[in-house]
Amino acid sequence: MSEKVVEERPIKYFGFLLPSLPRLILRCTGTFLRFKRDAKKAGKAFKKELINQGIDKETATELTDIYMEGSDLFKVFKNFT
Repeated sequence: MSEKVVEERPIKYFGFLLPSLPRLILRCTGTFLRFKRDAKKAGKAFKKELINQGIDKETATELTDIYMEGSDLFKVFKNFT
């Protein structure tokens, strides 16, 4: 029996992906924007609660900046490269 050699063609797979690419980009962009909005709301609530607990505004701002670093996806992905 002869075995058929399957030739992989990346262009073929790109052709299957191409029609769904705009929708994928829009969905990822929407997800990213919702994530940033929710992170910003959480940062505001975090800072407000720190101030309500008696921490001065300067320290609360510094702690909030540290808290918000985890939601900066560009910094997170930069650490992986």
